Amino acid sequence: MKVEGWLFACGAFFYSLVAIVYWFITGEIVGTTALTLTAGLAGLVGFYTLFTGKRVGVRPEDRFDAEISEADPDYGFFSPHSWWPLVVGLGAMATALGVAFLTWWLILFGFCTLLFAAIGMVFEYLRPPYVDVD
Repeated sequence: MKVEGWLFACGAFFYSLVAIVYWFITGEIVGTTALTLTAGLAGLVGFYTLFTGKRVGVRPEDRFDAEISEADPDYGFFSPHSWWPLVVGLGAMATALGVAFLTWWLILFGFCTLLFAAIGMVFEYLRPPYVDVD
């Protein structure tokens, strides 16, 4: 985790410099605040990854002489094809439009769509993909 930690730490340093230069050039508060918060977030992630990297030890990704076969082969299960993220996006869009235009029926429709999509994503692999009905 050394590479990731130093990448974020250098990003925090860079964003801090950019925030200072931005403040002196423009004097704008909003952009300076956004850049300062970005530097703080990058510093927080960099500190966390460097701190946990000391406790975890050296991984194969941190060594130059490591082989691909040394890495952990199991990264988890990722769905190769699923239509449920599209339904989640449509439900989120409907909910956001309902909030933006203050229409209760669109908020309700979007929330119900999100609930339906969440149930669909949870139970997607609990049924067989093809059921032969005679």
